[in-house]
Amino acid sequence: MGDGSPKSGGARDHSAGHRDRLRDRFMKAGVDGVQDYELLELVLFRAIMRVDVKRLAKELITTFGGFSQAIAAPPERLKEIKGVSDRVVQEFKIVHAAAVKLSQERVLKRPVVSSWNDLIAYCRSAMADEKTELFRILFLDRKNILIADEVQQRGTVDHTPVYPREVVKRALELGASAIILVHNHPSGDPTPSRADIDMTNQIAGAAKALNISVHDHLIIGHKDHASFKSLGLL
Repeated sequence: MGDGSPKSGGARDHSAGHRDRLRDRFMKAGVDGVQDYELLELVLFRAIMRVDVKRLAKELITTFGGFSQAIAAPPERLKEIKGVSDRVVQEFKIVHAAAVKLSQERVLKRPVVSSWNDLIAYCRSAMADEKTELFRILFLDRKNILIADEVQQRGTVDHTPVYPREVVKRALELGASAIILVHNHPSGDPTPSRADIDMTNQIAGAAKALNISVHDHLIIGHKDHASFKSLGLL
């Protein structure tokens, strides 16, 4: 009987009605008016037409642990889920990139002290769900305004090679007076390792010789972060 049958037409009508109702609720109440899986449905609507995506949205939330984790998941992991196409992956990556960009613009060209929470939020959105270690440097001017943010190294699941001379050289090139070191722990546990502590001390020593301050070293985990300054390690 195909698409002309009352049953398939009714299914399409129900799906369209659900989409309209969910969109209306979101526009009236915002993000607080929808659950995580419903927010994911709204993203999926753009990639999957005229099909009920509630089941897929709930499966993605369950598999990856939440909305942000699903959006940030690697394409190859996403495509292991039945129903996730290249178009779905593309929509997820667009949303994730927009979230990172929004967070970044909240902290660039602003004093770090007055935007510390935004800085942490940005680092988490950019790094918390990475599957390999990234080492980034935040460069500050004399007024502690963030003037540049760069990923210097990409590593493996548990190691990133960092060269103190390269860190200091880049700070001098940018005219930075201070830096904040940031890297992630793909294991999820932000506790500093002995290697993290040794590497930080080496960078701080090299920077001090050229009157560049290391304000902090942040380690980003899945749900938390560690600050060397707060831990008394800097």
